Amino acid sequence: MSQALTKIELPGVQALRSGKVREIYDAGENLLFIASDRISAFDCVMPNGIPQKGEVLNMVSKFWFERTTDIVPNHMLTTEVSEYPAPFNQYADQLAGRSMLVKKTEVFPVECIVRGYLIGSGWKEYQQSGTIGGMPLRPGYQQADQLDEPIFTPSTKAEQGLHDENISFDRAKEIIGEETAEKLKAISLALYKRAAEYALTKGIIIADTKFEFGELNGEIILIDEALTPDSSRFWPADTYEVGYSPLSFDKQFVRDYLETLDWGKTPPAPELPAEIVEKTQAKYLEAYERLTETKLEA
Repeated sequence: MSQALTKIELPGVQALRSGKVREIYDAGENLLFIASDRISAFDCVMPNGIPQKGEVLNMVSKFWFERTTDIVPNHMLTTEVSEYPAPFNQYADQLAGRSMLVKKTEVFPVECIVRGYLIGSGWKEYQQSGTIGGMPLRPGYQQADQLDEPIFTPSTKAEQGLHDENISFDRAKEIIGEETAEKLKAISLALYKRAAEYALTKGIIIADTKFEFGELNGEIILIDEALTPDSSRFWPADTYEVGYSPLSFDKQFVRDYLETLDWGKTPPAPELPAEIVEKTQAKYLEAYERLTETKLEA
């Protein structure tokens, strides 16, 4: 098994921002996004990562960006390191496959969540009040049920280390304006429907997903990552069953393992055993290979 790249260091270049998974560098007129192999659970970054996870996130985003430009433009310029400006084009050994040169935009301070199935916080809210994102739903849904129609449930963009907060669509309109909110809702639903239909032909259910958007020269642009196993819930269609929380193509093994430990879910996080790392890597790679019908080089 290849080594996980959890720390990105480009000599002489300082990261603009460092997140749980991604490093962002200023590249003049543009930005350079680099996806590390770090993995987080319960808002804590694990000390060891998942080999090739960063490549999966980066190349799955690229896959979707290339297939949705008729719905909305996106921020991707290139993933070819040789086309990056200096000095980034000197670091192909670290950046190949896991980086993307992107346009700078003014980011909208709202995350655009689309839910096609009733799970997670949406299922909890529905059980308590019969609503999701404050919107009434018909009675009779079960856990992991497919919704009659996908729904848009925005959230705030929290500062790093804090939790995003689910908000109503009316609140989103107050934050970004009614016209922009309506556009983001329509675009998000169109993106989700396109991706969900395609993924199902590859044996993957996209239960829900999160999009982020920015504005460039008055135009709405899809940014960040798109429809990856980290920004979405991917379920294998062949084992999906209503009434149960399905297995997923992401950090399920990590979460399940951590739940067996006497750990308070606060830093420092425990080291992940090799078996958990291998199983998790296999799930990320399977998601990539099913969607793209290609393999990542080890």
